[in-house]
Amino acid sequence: MKARSTFFCSNCGAESPKWIGRCPVCGEWNTYVEEVIRRSGSTNKKSTSLHQAIHIDAVPTIQEIRISTNSSEFDRVLGGGFVPGSIILIGGEPGIGKSTLLLQVALDMKQYKIMYVSGEESELQLHLRAERLHKNDSQCYIFTDSQLEEVFQQAEQLQPQILIIDSIQTLQTEIIGSPAGSISQVRECTAQLQKYAKTTNIPVILIGHITKDGTLAGPKVLEHMVDTVLQFEGDRNHGYRILRTMKNRFGSTNELGIFEMNANGLREITNPSELLISQHSDNISGIAIASVVEGLRPMLAEVQALVANSSFGVPQRSATGFDYRRMNMILAVLEKRLGFRFSSKDVFLNVAGGIHLDDPAADLAISAALLSSSEDIPLPLHLCFAAEIGLSGEIRPATRLDVRIAEAQKSGFKKMIISRFAYKKSFAQNKNMEIIPVDRMDEMIRYIFG
Repeated sequence: MKARSTFFCSNCGAESPKWIGRCPVCGEWNTYVEEVIRRSGSTNKKSTSLHQAIHIDAVPTIQEIRISTNSSEFDRVLGGGFVPGSIILIGGEPGIGKSTLLLQVALDMKQYKIMYVSGEESELQLHLRAERLHKNDSQCYIFTDSQLEEVFQQAEQLQPQILIIDSIQTLQTEIIGSPAGSISQVRECTAQLQKYAKTTNIPVILIGHITKDGTLAGPKVLEHMVDTVLQFEGDRNHGYRILRTMKNRFGSTNELGIFEMNANGLREITNPSELLISQHSDNISGIAIASVVEGLRPMLAEVQALVANSSFGVPQRSATGFDYRRMNMILAVLEKRLGFRFSSKDVFLNVAGGIHLDDPAADLAISAALLSSSEDIPLPLHLCFAAEIGLSGEIRPATRLDVRIAEAQKSGFKKMIISRFAYKKSFAQNKNMEIIPVDRMDEMIRYIFG
């Protein structure tokens, strides 16, 4: 074995034989760290590969096999389930529920032999967590070790059908002399697990830590090596968790799954609109319902606004669950185009349920909630909104209006305000939903406030 010292960029994973101040690959400063590496001696043997290049049209077409996780939300995000031979990376903040999610999935898949490798928790801790989940008759085997060679040896004896690693930052291989969690260790362990998944046709699921910036820890090449990257996120003050797809070679990247964390683990939320709309009295101002689409999934979200006279010289602005800069843009449009004065008032905005709205079609509902709170006039019952606001005060159309209208109907809403530019005759023929098309903000105000 040969030992040598090299330098890696902690941001992108680039390698350099000496320390340099600025990474030539990603451009970051002072990110190079020294690591000691032991590698076997290099050989100059000729390749004896039996693989040959074939024409793309000659590749036989077979139906893609999926392994269902017995969780409709998880299957939705994956595109139908685990693909044999794929490698999946799940990232998220500490304590958000990544280990609980995968252990629950492992206990639910009773017809498959699953090997759960944990380098962070003991066997007793995993057993106690499994008891809290109240899952029985599973074929889940736990193995608490951080040495990759031991993991492969145990997998050869057990012959699992699915392998779960918790987490990739705790694994280390004897090939690399640096400590666990280093850039070279994470890259080498992932490469060996990828080779194992492709040669055995067994799905491998990795749990990854994230940095304080919210990105996955380790080299950037880690995300390129895996087939699927999932992000598990949520607000710790609320019980809801969202599983998003950041990369998926076998499905759409626009899907998301919603879960609720409780004492017995994670519960699937099949109809998020019912939970994201709180029950309240009919005569409360500052509350509007937005019909949004997160990824490919339509849902209704409740927007709460509070506008009050400022007690200080500088008015306060706060937005929870919505982009703060976009809220300021909506306030500027309302003040410039409609004459409402918010410059001397405190404005607080909140999206109920702890979710974050990225859909621009929520603009109209947010402006209606702000005006309702400012004038202290409640909005009409069974009314929701789906449109974007332009800087000149025009109301721009939202995409996929059909699914937004269908979701509002399912939740019992009778009226929806949309952009006139997206109005169709098919919407007017809908007997269960009254569609109100408008093209300017002043039209919406006249309809709401009379």
